[in-house]
Amino acid sequence: MALDLPIAEHRPWNGIHLGGAGDDRIAFSGGDQACEAVSHGSMAVCCGASWREQLLVPGNRAVIYKGPGEVAVETIDYPGLELKDGPGVNPANVGRQIPHGAILKVVATNICGSDQHMVRGRTTAPSGLALGHEITGEVAEVGPDVEFIKVGDLVSVPFNIACGRCINCKEGKTGVCLNVNPDRPGSAYGYVDMGGWVGGQAEYALVPYADWNLLKIPDKDRGMEKIRDLAMLADIFPTGYHGAVTAGVGTGSTVYVAGAGPVGLAAATASFLLGAAVVMVADLQKERLAQARSFGCETVDVSQGEPKDQIEQILGIPEVDCAIDAVGFEARGHGSDAGTERPATVLNTVMDVTRAGGAVGIPGLYVTGDPGASDDAAKSGSLSIRLGLGWAKSLAFTTGQCPVMKYNRQLMEAILNDRTQIAKNVNATVIPLDQAPQGYTDFDKGAARKYVLDPHGMIR
Repeated sequence: MALDLPIAEHRPWNGIHLGGAGDDRIAFSGGDQACEAVSHGSMAVCCGASWREQLLVPGNRAVIYKGPGEVAVETIDYPGLELKDGPGVNPANVGRQIPHGAILKVVATNICGSDQHMVRGRTTAPSGLALGHEITGEVAEVGPDVEFIKVGDLVSVPFNIACGRCINCKEGKTGVCLNVNPDRPGSAYGYVDMGGWVGGQAEYALVPYADWNLLKIPDKDRGMEKIRDLAMLADIFPTGYHGAVTAGVGTGSTVYVAGAGPVGLAAATASFLLGAAVVMVADLQKERLAQARSFGCETVDVSQGEPKDQIEQILGIPEVDCAIDAVGFEARGHGSDAGTERPATVLNTVMDVTRAGGAVGIPGLYVTGDPGASDDAAKSGSLSIRLGLGWAKSLAFTTGQCPVMKYNRQLMEAILNDRTQIAKNVNATVIPLDQAPQGYTDFDKGAARKYVLDPHGMIR
């Protein structure tokens, strides 16, 4: 048995060496002393205590939400197979045993626009919350109930946490699992009102129901070569793909994507993968629009006026087959109103520009509580939506979390077989964990990048 832990994480040993016939011996070194440990089954024992008790694991460096506009990299507990009390943890989840879980050494973990909503103070996220729900990692430890996932596997983690046992999971609706979050259906790592599962913008992360949730990358070496692309499987690529699929994108479709952030660019990438003829991406940020043009999208600058007029200039008609809202509740107005927050703008626009009988995919985030909203109704998630227009046009709408497991395996194969370049299209930019605060700041200013945190310096 071997435990791949840094020398710095071992402390000097004092005690009686345990052992016996049939035991596997392990040598640890730390400080000025060394110790020999033995493994009993899956647990290494040294000096009369478990290795977890004996190792002076210096915690687990993670990105922490400190309050509106501020994040910091701090040390938190190394994860264990039990959910402990902490910021955002639902009391009903405290003490929850996780023998079905796996602990990952995080290889890549991304900053998401959904994280930015919390950091801007636009949710009820508590100070001290460890952030991050886009995780790719190497399995460092598995619980006793894990059967198929093995130590050393390179895995992608769907951002939705799902049990695999409830009726919704069995129907493939893993975004609204009924058993992981006492607050409401559905859960995610490091996110407000999602049950308190610790975020993965960290050196190590716990994944419950590992056999169900984890997607193993079949060839680890090939996976590391493609790690920038594979890192997008945890959230934005399936989320963008879900937006395109639910909008009805297919061969020859004309598509309008509101938002040129990473999810919007992923939705545009997915639209091309699904056979769209024309993909138009709209945004206020010129740098983001340039990124969309870099892989073949037409662009709509909504700071210059209504999207419908620009769509007509591109297509010859002012409507599209399919529309995708990749902006969400922090939307702004168009034209002279572009500097003002108008939370219903994108929803009303996508209904306006989609042809009768078409469909709208809404992967953009909308919340039930927004303390920073521009009006009292929006603070409780109530928006002035032209539902009558959508009804009159017989439009189909799909909202909610993307059920990542519905798409991630297929998209993994597309990546590994060079059928898509999602990392290039979203401008994936790798930075060390310590630079996360600056990454948040730059992303908030509109940088046309998808920041990928590299906690262990494993990405080449």
